[in-house]
Amino acid sequence: MNTLSELHQDHINLTRLLDILQRKVVRLREGVHPDFSLMADVVSYVGDYADQYHHPHEDLMYEFFRGRDSELDKHFAECEQEHRDLKQLSTTLTDSIEAILNDAVMPMDQFTDQLDAFVTAEKNHLDFEEAKIFPRLKELGSEQDWEALAAKIPENPDPLFGEHQAEEYRELYRALMEDMNAEA
Repeated sequence: MNTLSELHQDHINLTRLLDILQRKVVRLREGVHPDFSLMADVVSYVGDYADQYHHPHEDLMYEFFRGRDSELDKHFAECEQEHRDLKQLSTTLTDSIEAILNDAVMPMDQFTDQLDAFVTAEKNHLDFEEAKIFPRLKELGSEQDWEALAAKIPENPDPLFGEHQAEEYRELYRALMEDMNAEA
């Protein structure tokens, strides 16, 4: 599997989590309070995995292909800015969830809007990459390009959806599966 395929699989996995959070937005707007601890874990995973592994891999890929297509270069710049913006949204949302878990008073409408903005921005970002960047890179990149790029990117197995689940995420994975089955 080449780097582009791995990043695409990350997008599929992240979308699954974002779909769960989107259902939480709907439930919050209906007046149902979700499991904030589970929500904190999901938001933390989405933000941490993206910041520590996914976005740095994308940034390396963009740098590798930069200069080959001017339109693609514009998309790379836009995407890199979105990475910075998403990190800020993730941090703000995590802070809000932590405050709620520590019994701080926060209007639920305000929190729900924050969660909705986070989910929408993340989904829009993934859709942008899937529609504007990934197809062009697939056309542009040769087998030799993907091999050379793979040699530059450190291997970081996904600690939640990967073959070898990290201990810290086993409980989250179990809770997510229960949550998805309960919502179905």
